[in-house]
Amino acid sequence: MSAETLSIIILLGSFLIMVMLRIPIAYAVGLSALFCLLSMGESPTTLGKQMVTGISSFSLMAVPFFITMGVLMGAGGISDKLIALANALVGWMRGGLAMVNIVASYFFGGISGSAAADTASLGSILIPMMVKDGYDADFSTAVTVTSSCEGLLVPPSHNMVIYATTAGGVSIGALFMAGYLPGALLAISLMIGSYIISVKRNYPKGTPFNLINFFKQLLTSFWALAAVLIVVVGVVLGAFTATESSAIAVIYSLIVSVFIYKGLTWKGVWETLGKCVDTLAIVLILIAASSAFGLCLTRLHVPELAAAFILSVSKSPIVIALLLNLILLILGCIMDMAPIILITTPILLPIATSIGIDPIQFGIMIVLNCGIGLLTPPVGSVLFIGSAVGKVPMEKVVKAAFPFYLCMVFALLLVTFVPEISLWIPSLFR
Repeated sequence: MSAETLSIIILLGSFLIMVMLRIPIAYAVGLSALFCLLSMGESPTTLGKQMVTGISSFSLMAVPFFITMGVLMGAGGISDKLIALANALVGWMRGGLAMVNIVASYFFGGISGSAAADTASLGSILIPMMVKDGYDADFSTAVTVTSSCEGLLVPPSHNMVIYATTAGGVSIGALFMAGYLPGALLAISLMIGSYIISVKRNYPKGTPFNLINFFKQLLTSFWALAAVLIVVVGVVLGAFTATESSAIAVIYSLIVSVFIYKGLTWKGVWETLGKCVDTLAIVLILIAASSAFGLCLTRLHVPELAAAFILSVSKSPIVIALLLNLILLILGCIMDMAPIILITTPILLPIATSIGIDPIQFGIMIVLNCGIGLLTPPVGSVLFIGSAVGKVPMEKVVKAAFPFYLCMVFALLLVTFVPEISLWIPSLFR
């Protein structure tokens, strides 16, 4: 056995063992990288240097800003306004509150960028409202958790910033624009599934559509939706970088939450910023540790070996694309989103580009795959949050969510094999 093969076994083997032992993922990534570097004869200081290098990036500064923006807006009382806007738009349909849940997630996702925040914020309002109106609790919770993944695709998504930084040379602005249609496709597929179930179970309709009420709610929600316009339009038009736009969005969110919607006091702002620090610490430690892990992968030529193995299975681009999705879905069942993006992008992106998948399209694929993973046991964090918010056992939520899993996989396959869904809008601005 060569020294390189032994180092690969140490790197991947120790990582998998620690994951199965439920050691926190950041520690598992960092320790496995340390063991690998020691087996390669490197000094432990190499780990520290690479971790510092991994987070010393101007582009990565957008991640804490976007997270802060989402937390401020989420705590600032915008959930009720977005729900009212969604109700005015689609509440008249059969299963109207389910449709409202899905559309509100699309709106809220453009502000929070987090499936967990979406589930906790909207779910705490909509799940009791749906149950009171005659919907089953497990169905209401399943709709909430699955629709929350729309927020991962709709900009500004900090996970897309992480992917762009890891992939290298991928435009954050193009990724932002690429997420709109896949997010809408996911919402439509979930709405179709909800409508079929609502008709079979005879769930109620909402009030008839009223154009005046819709415009009234649109005006009320304008200040919240404008935060997304500031970020996306500014980046796409080149007025400022993603990092600069995220900093501006934080200031804007603070003003809207405190002075316009008045959902936050200054005391509440400091408490909210404290929660942001907790989240940011987890994310940045993951990025730092994954940078060291990525260094080991590169030095050991793991991406090239993985590419050779997958390409040896089949020469068909369709089969390879399905294998890439399968790998990401399996990883999503045992790992959280950020480490999957950080670890697998250097390995799988070269394979994807070799079969003609654009890096921007692959970014959407990997984010959607990871989003599905957030809803699958045993490590489905959003699934746990939804179960707690809806007060429904996780097993019942998974069973009720099965039709929605099929809708999400259908959307994933369309994104995989119809590149225009991801690339059409970015192509208009190139």
